[in-house]
Amino acid sequence: MPSADRQCEVVVVGAGYAGLSAARRLHRLGVDVLVVEARPRVGGRVWTETLPSGAVVDHGGQWVGPGQDRLEALAAELDVGTFATFTTGAGVELRQGARHTYAGLVPTSDSVAAAEGVEAIFDLDLTAQQVPLDAPWSAPDAVAWDEQTLGGWLTDHVKSPAARSMIDAAVKGVFGAEPGEMSLLFALFYLHAGGGLMNLARTTGGAQERRFHGGAQQMALALAAELGDRLLLSSPVRRVDYDDDSVVVVGEGGAGAGDGTAGVTVVRARRAIVAMAPALVARLEWAPALPAARTQLSMRAPMGAVTKVHAVYDAPFWRDEGLNGQLVADTGALRITFDDSPADASHGVLVGFVVGNECRRLDDRPAEERRAVVLDDLARAFGRRAGSPLEFVEQRWCAEPFTAGGPVAVFSPGLLTGCGEALRRPVGAVHWAGTETATRWCGYIDGALSSGERAADEVLAALAR
Repeated sequence: MPSADRQCEVVVVGAGYAGLSAARRLHRLGVDVLVVEARPRVGGRVWTETLPSGAVVDHGGQWVGPGQDRLEALAAELDVGTFATFTTGAGVELRQGARHTYAGLVPTSDSVAAAEGVEAIFDLDLTAQQVPLDAPWSAPDAVAWDEQTLGGWLTDHVKSPAARSMIDAAVKGVFGAEPGEMSLLFALFYLHAGGGLMNLARTTGGAQERRFHGGAQQMALALAAELGDRLLLSSPVRRVDYDDDSVVVVGEGGAGAGDGTAGVTVVRARRAIVAMAPALVARLEWAPALPAARTQLSMRAPMGAVTKVHAVYDAPFWRDEGLNGQLVADTGALRITFDDSPADASHGVLVGFVVGNECRRLDDRPAEERRAVVLDDLARAFGRRAGSPLEFVEQRWCAEPFTAGGPVAVFSPGLLTGCGEALRRPVGAVHWAGTETATRWCGYIDGALSSGERAADEVLAALAR
């Protein structure tokens, strides 16, 4: 039996950046809002932790770059500073069992393959410009693009295995998925929304340009603090009953953000904003059932597969060797790394990503085996010292029950043209938020923020406020 009932004007399901953004907008305009979050923390796919060594690591989203205006504005409002991702020196390329170093964005051990890869990326980015951000399914070639995968397009357009492995590494780092898992139309939309694959893959001038002093979750914590007792943590929602004028959200209890007391399990509201990834929406019980297009959209947009790892050292020793901490590899579990050391370089941190098939293959292995595999990859790239960190931590996003993968949902072929119009369309008194619903910076914190604001504005219009 539920412990209590609570009534409000608007209930927000999910306390990631999307849900918190929506709730703050409504709260500041005098709307009685309540946020219900399954996890014992806020931030969703953004989570900062201080390790025993004192190292501050971001287990999820962490970077900010040019054009991410909402995130930059929020950071400025909260007086959260940024610093540049370290890029001085050479990157490391592991290709066909050999180790090379390179300068700039693209590995160049095979200059012909590098040129072919760059040309293909530019072709993708130019094609992406043809996809309308607010309605990708209306693009002139939408049906043809949605019938094929990004992997199929790459097979047709990229002949060099070295060029293909370079692009695959970038794609897997961005989406957490294999190129053959996603619709070409979805990939083109996503690239357009983020300024292109070249922009999403780069550091200086791109999506990984800067990091936040103190980590990326702190702004979510500040938004939560503003809401006070209008936030319930550890309260997973299991059922949503709705009609055109009301919503009843049924959960399992939980704790308030302020005093840790038992929370309610039933929330009755005039409107709801569901700020969850599509695949998680499909796990809820809906009464009445959601329209077929919305149900199919949720079921056919699984999360990518990613484990994010951090290795902490007493110093960023690779810098003394003229390296910038960046790795691109065509084999092994760890395909991409960055220098994740603090601004003062008081210790060294390498951050890496195990993604797609490599993540799925490694994820069910014992923890010590996973650690050994990743550290072996780091040692191959940066020397024996990289294989013996002071601390090693991993965040297995696929094992998170209220996330189920990352960094973003991946839309399968045929989904956008068949069901895409249901992505943001309200269903009765239920509205949708989440970074997957954003038309700019989809998949990023900035997109989450804008999606929350858009959903809040829809609710305000419905409430005639």
